[in-house]
Amino acid sequence: MNKAHPSIQPDSVHAILENLIGKLQSYYVFPEVAEQICARLEQYAAEGSYADIQEGEFLALALTLHMQEVNHDQHLWVRWHEAELPDQAGSILNHPDFLEGQKQKARLDNYGIHKLEKLPGNVGFINIRQFYRTSWGSGEMIVASMSFLGNTNAVVVDLRQCIGGYPGTVSMICSYFFDEEPVHLNSLHWREDNLTVQYWTLPFVPGRRMVDQPVYILTGQETFSGGEEFAYNLQAQHRATLVGEATGGGAHPGSIYRIHPHFEAFIPNGYPVNPVTGTNWEGRGVQPDVPVPQEQALQVAYRLALKSILENLGAPASPAWIDYRAEVEDALCQIDQDQERK
Repeated sequence: MNKAHPSIQPDSVHAILENLIGKLQSYYVFPEVAEQICARLEQYAAEGSYADIQEGEFLALALTLHMQEVNHDQHLWVRWHEAELPDQAGSILNHPDFLEGQKQKARLDNYGIHKLEKLPGNVGFINIRQFYRTSWGSGEMIVASMSFLGNTNAVVVDLRQCIGGYPGTVSMICSYFFDEEPVHLNSLHWREDNLTVQYWTLPFVPGRRMVDQPVYILTGQETFSGGEEFAYNLQAQHRATLVGEATGGGAHPGSIYRIHPHFEAFIPNGYPVNPVTGTNWEGRGVQPDVPVPQEQALQVAYRLALKSILENLGAPASPAWIDYRAEVEDALCQIDQDQERK
């Protein structure tokens, strides 16, 4: 049930709108688009669209929908909170209480890694839901996970429910799939400082790199932001095969700002530029190399991984080699039998 909040009165709505417009004009990544968004909000306000809204969640939803009408930026939103937000002049992301809460959330979420598995045929599988900051503790989890995957012969990375995260963490995990020579993965241009920050693979990573293993990335409609960046980075470098559906199409990073004691706005203030493509995935999504319904993506990618392993096994070298080839063939046969039964 939606709860009405006593502060959502006409004068409060006016203040919320005024603060939101001010933040958009100051921070939104494209100033000319910000003016269009502000004009759209002012038009709705003049038409009385917000006059009768008294519930915070409804007002936040209306503002979000109206802003996104202009250029469909899914990173641009307003959210209402029943509890009062920290009184922060700049981005809420820098407030100590927010940071502590995010650190706790990251730990309880196992730093975004929800499943790690060795599939028959020695295919590694990892399910990543979010790329948390390494300074919050995710670094150790990443090293442990990559060490687990390091002895496999192919890797499947499931990003179908990955909602995003931090580009530095994305770069760290990407680094395990390249050799020591740094590779320029992505650049982020920030409006406020007129600054472009480059992200490269790391010349050193703890544990074993997976330079020769084929990589398959599962994508879906929920794959967003940092999850899209990971997929886009490796696809652009021809280092991974993407299997599944087109992703959500949210490329712009940003910050959260307090526009009222109970309202916050996420405002994109930067955009990525891939060094290979010269562009990004904003509004279009990352397109899979092998388009299949996302529910079938794991089975399809797993089959591709097994076939790739068989093609690269070479001549028999030992009894262990013979046993392993039989294991891969059995796993491939099992997939085909499962598919026939469907």
